[in-house]
Amino acid sequence: MQPDVNATKTRHLIWSVARKELTLFFASPVAWLFLASFAAVELFVFFWGEAFFARNIADVRPLFSWMPLLLLFLTSALTMKVWSEERRSGTLEAVLTQGSPVWHFVLGKFLGCFVLLLLALLITLPLPVTVALLAELDWGPVMAGYLASVLLGSCYLAIGLFVSARSDNQIVSLLLSIAVCGALYLVGHPLITGLFSQSVASYLNFIGTGSRFDAITRGVLDFRDLYYYLALVLTFLVLNVYVLEKERFSSRLSNSARQWQWLSTVAVLNLLLANLWLGQLTQLRYDSTAGKQYSLSEATQQQLQSLTEPLLIRGYFSGQTHPLLAPLVPQLQDLLKEYQISGGNKVRVEWIDPTTEPELEQEANQRFNITPVPFQIADRYQSSIVSSYFNLVIQYGSEYQVLGFRELIDVKSRGENDLEVLLRNPELDITRAVKKVQQDYYAGHDLFAAVTEPVSLKLYWSDDPQLPAELKSFATQLQQSAEQLAKTAEGKFSVQRLDPDADSALKDNLQQELGLSKVKLDPFAAEGFWFSMQLQQGSQQLALTLDDFSVESFERQLKAGISRLSGHGTKTVALVTPQGSGGYGYPANEFSGLNALLADNFNVEPEDLTDGKVSAKADVLFVMAPENLSQTQLFAVDQFLMQGGTVLMATSPFKASLSRENLAVRPYQSGLNQWLEQYGVQQNSTLLLDPQHAALPVPVTRQAGGFTFQDMRLLDYPWFADIRQDGMAELPLFSQLPQLVVPWASPFDIQTKEHIKATPLLQSSKGSWLTAQSTVMPTLDSSGQVSYPSGDTSGAQTLAVMLEGQFKSWFSGKASPLQAQKTNEAKDEAKNAAPEQSNTSTELYPVLEQANAGARLILFGSNDMFSDAVSQLVGGAQGSEYLNNLQLLANTVDWATADPALLDIRARGQFNRTLPPLDRAEQQFLEYLNYALVLALILCIALIQRWLQRRRLQQLYRVVAAQ
Repeated sequence: MQPDVNATKTRHLIWSVARKELTLFFASPVAWLFLASFAAVELFVFFWGEAFFARNIADVRPLFSWMPLLLLFLTSALTMKVWSEERRSGTLEAVLTQGSPVWHFVLGKFLGCFVLLLLALLITLPLPVTVALLAELDWGPVMAGYLASVLLGSCYLAIGLFVSARSDNQIVSLLLSIAVCGALYLVGHPLITGLFSQSVASYLNFIGTGSRFDAITRGVLDFRDLYYYLALVLTFLVLNVYVLEKERFSSRLSNSARQWQWLSTVAVLNLLLANLWLGQLTQLRYDSTAGKQYSLSEATQQQLQSLTEPLLIRGYFSGQTHPLLAPLVPQLQDLLKEYQISGGNKVRVEWIDPTTEPELEQEANQRFNITPVPFQIADRYQSSIVSSYFNLVIQYGSEYQVLGFRELIDVKSRGENDLEVLLRNPELDITRAVKKVQQDYYAGHDLFAAVTEPVSLKLYWSDDPQLPAELKSFATQLQQSAEQLAKTAEGKFSVQRLDPDADSALKDNLQQELGLSKVKLDPFAAEGFWFSMQLQQGSQQLALTLDDFSVESFERQLKAGISRLSGHGTKTVALVTPQGSGGYGYPANEFSGLNALLADNFNVEPEDLTDGKVSAKADVLFVMAPENLSQTQLFAVDQFLMQGGTVLMATSPFKASLSRENLAVRPYQSGLNQWLEQYGVQQNSTLLLDPQHAALPVPVTRQAGGFTFQDMRLLDYPWFADIRQDGMAELPLFSQLPQLVVPWASPFDIQTKEHIKATPLLQSSKGSWLTAQSTVMPTLDSSGQVSYPSGDTSGAQTLAVMLEGQFKSWFSGKASPLQAQKTNEAKDEAKNAAPEQSNTSTELYPVLEQANAGARLILFGSNDMFSDAVSQLVGGAQGSEYLNNLQLLANTVDWATADPALLDIRARGQFNRTLPPLDRAEQQFLEYLNYALVLALILCIALIQRWLQRRRLQQLYRVVAAQ
């Protein structure tokens, strides 16, 4: 029982010392100044210094951005008199002469300061709660940020107590504590590390408290960082105990003094040197972020496990680079370590500074076409230009891909000279590159390497007697070519020829399920023949069409079809954009941003549809702002859909025209109205305005001092509907996309059609309204107020819809426009040609009358939703590059092609979570509410402290009365 009694006495003494310190703190202005100053500075930093509302990101990073410096000064002020006052007043001798160990008093005083630190952090809780009520807040980094603040504050407290024990002057203790804590913080700060090479900077980051703090506040709880702070706290507490114990010893007890010195030295060395051993343990970490942004996803791990050849990931990074890029290098190093661990012996990671290795620099220049990028940097003495490398090379076999800093980073502007540079989504970029080089490697070596389920080619052809003479030999050549390919497929590919006329059940199935029908060389012929080709893998069906009447075309389409079914090879997007100069202030490349983003992820095939066909390589078809589509162009879209493809269209009766002087919309005819109506979709000539909207940056001219200035002003712009999660369908293509902007939208009216399922994808808010007015330029009155077209609230409107089911072709029962065009051309030629020169065409013009399974039609009710102009306008208002709308299209490709691997990690970027639209009054209310809540919490602490004080006095009175 004796150990339990001693433990109880120890806890009682420690808590008594802590309670005494807290009583002294709250009895003087020190505690209240500490809490009030801490709260005031944090609120100022959050709402003013970091411009929370202008920043427009739903996180609380501004709360922790200045936390290290703030804790540095406030904890030093808190501890400066803890031991110094004891020494100055002479009470330290009473402490040292007591029978209890000194470490009880040291730990008690530390605990008292620690409780005050926790109270200071507690009063900041209204800030994350407010953000969580406004938008979807990732609580993982918030909790990690508070943990980092507790650890760093504890470290500062331990240092402050140690310094205070060495001096009897409070001011000296304050200055020394600030100096020691500040030195540890600055060691790992970019201000210092930027002066050294990358290797030296990594060691400085290892030592500095600031770099560890930043790592934890990202949401990554690394045991090495946690132990680092714990070791510092224990080290300075041990030194504190040693300093005080040393004063207890007289000269006749020198052996005890030396023993304490030896024990303290061993303890401190073990605590500090353990960091070197733990530095090798990279797996002891926990990613607390939603979606595990800083950990490898399951999709990446599966991709690495599928490697059959060694994968090399080589980083080319200069030791001296731009200060904003330098902190990103260690983050990439940590991430690549995860790739190496997950890939095992299949993945090799190398880290090279080309400026120190000329041979490797020459290889980078000549083989990978990597050249250094000039950056302007400045130090305290001069401004200079430094050419540095910031590249990754992913190599698989002979295939490789290079990633530069433009592909890896995101830049957010918080002011004219205030930029925030972060890694955009490094896992997506690297995994996508790994996937691409692996697919390219297989494509160049083995078509069937990635085929996991057998593929069969069904040749639905009439018997030779029913085939035209011109097709008999051609059909034989095609069948022989397919059978030759099957011999090399090792059982993964087979060929089967079937005559539908000989099997009535097969014939009915082809006509009813696949929409296939007989082909006629002559549209006026009474009877046709079967000549259709279908690739089949499991339940997937894919129709094969020929670009031209040749064996080479057949082989090309066959291999492309096998790749599509097996998911083998990089996905291909057929992209249709407006042709010509654009007119009305629009450039010819108004969708260049979309083109660039798709090109980074997929193969992009530009299409104009004028030949009536879509590339056989295409996995999906994107049609942006279609205008006056001809029957031939519509036929190409229609037949791609009938083949079971996914067609995405951005269409509206209006199109915006933007110039420096004016903003307007003009009527715009797509040529799709009748085609869409057969599927139950109508789009009226109205524009939607939504009270939940994004802002529009508008230049405003002002006069001052006889000079004319032009400023950018953010205006509420209800034509930019701001769609949040509650307005999006629960589908994977919206994976982790918290917000979208639909500009100048015309909603869809959906009518139920048999065998067609319509799913609304995007819906406006319930307070939206419609107008037929085409004036979209904000009008400012003399008082600077903006007016908008009025209208009755129409409720939530469908701005995007997806159609699925058994689509019937618009050309069902009609001759192919290609055949009609060819017939007309042949007639014209026949009029001018001698009879002996005429011949019969052998070109085929089949019409698929019903869609294959898996066909999807996705419609967005805006011509400009994915244009460069909208990305620039919305990005200008938010101070960063706006990619959400474009990211949706990349998600659509992965989802439509049943390739969820990259979809799971595609939207794990840094600036995804945004605030909902708030007007100035709402922003001020929330800001003042936080001031009031923080003040209320301080008053609550004061009331609780007063109640505890009265309770202790009452207990004391009862004890005295009892005696």
